[in-house]
Amino acid sequence: MFANYSYTSTERLMRYVQIDTQSDPNSNTFPTTEKQKNLSKLLLDELKAIGIANAETDEFGYVYATIESNTTKEVPSICFCSHVDTAPDCSGTNVKPILHTNYQGQAIVLPDDNTQILTVEKYPYLKAHIGYNIITASGLTLLGADDKAGVAIIMDLANYLMQHPEVKHGRISIVFTPDEEVGKGTAKIDMKKVNASIGYTLDGGAAGEIDDETFSADGVTITIHGVIAHPGDAKGKMVNAMKIAGEVLASLPKDTLCPEATVGKEGFVHPVSLNGLAEKTTIQFIIRDFVTAGLVEKENWLKAHTQNITDKYPGASFEFEVTEQYRNMKEVLDTIPEIINYAKAAIVKTGLTPKTQSIRGGTDGSRLSFMGLPCANIYTGMQNIHGKKEWIGERDMQLATQTLVHLVQIWEENGV
Repeated sequence: MFANYSYTSTERLMRYVQIDTQSDPNSNTFPTTEKQKNLSKLLLDELKAIGIANAETDEFGYVYATIESNTTKEVPSICFCSHVDTAPDCSGTNVKPILHTNYQGQAIVLPDDNTQILTVEKYPYLKAHIGYNIITASGLTLLGADDKAGVAIIMDLANYLMQHPEVKHGRISIVFTPDEEVGKGTAKIDMKKVNASIGYTLDGGAAGEIDDETFSADGVTITIHGVIAHPGDAKGKMVNAMKIAGEVLASLPKDTLCPEATVGKEGFVHPVSLNGLAEKTTIQFIIRDFVTAGLVEKENWLKAHTQNITDKYPGASFEFEVTEQYRNMKEVLDTIPEIINYAKAAIVKTGLTPKTQSIRGGTDGSRLSFMGLPCANIYTGMQNIHGKKEWIGERDMQLATQTLVHLVQIWEENGV
């Protein structure tokens, strides 16, 4: 079935990562950076070049395209979605992708910074790629496989289906989103253009993995108000909001309830930003739990913690604002088990063992699941994301393309 197919995912990824698409959490525009649209425009051109005439992009940087059904059966319309932006955590400017051919298990020293080294001892998943090609950046930037690998795999799927009209499938919707890395990937999405019943994001890790569960997530903003006075005449008058904020942060648990001390299904309370002056200081937190009710428990604890500290300072006060970010997609996916079951079957047909797991994070699928498009998350192969040692195996991307081809066929076979 795939013996004579020339995969395009590697060539596409190597090209896509050289386009700087880093999003900006401090921007109030949408998309948060205009440069994300550079990749969106390229994808539009490539979709049209492979024969998808109805592809379009909009003012916000979203890309929409449809491959029409070629079956007489009634099959749910499937959306495949990935994001074009890369994380703000590490530079995405002037990415130099390197294709390491026929990897044999040796240490890989990234050439532009020889302190950046990948070894099988530290990254055992490299062992699965001995004899195959892998891709890294040069040591100064992230690679951007998160999530340009997902984009490249979906493009490869589209390329395969356009070349193989004999493969039966229902209607397929392709969506590429901006700003996923800063939590805004679905903020301006047009669900009428998506026009699908079920979905899969391509934003996962090792081959064979399916993510069916994410954190539920809230953001908390604590604004501490002090009492300002001239520092030359401040005795008994000034209450410094920055010092109160510092005490709030310093007294947070260090061995529990924080990202650096939790794993698995454990949630956390995590300060991510601190800004202010003596008169007013703001702390931004992210709150995470796999059980949505656990968010409220953690928020109540944080509010009481802040209250106890602020009460020690006469005249000081604080505001506590909670913003919903996303919810655990498993709450929706459990109502439509075929989404996971068919993905598992497609992975088995690819020759892999499926593994369902939980993400200690979120995806566009988390939001989409609660916007009427239940989404699971499928592997791409990306590893060490958001850092200079990010890498991906060419074989994993090719297997992901195979999985998607099998998946659309399985949905068609089960149509009526």
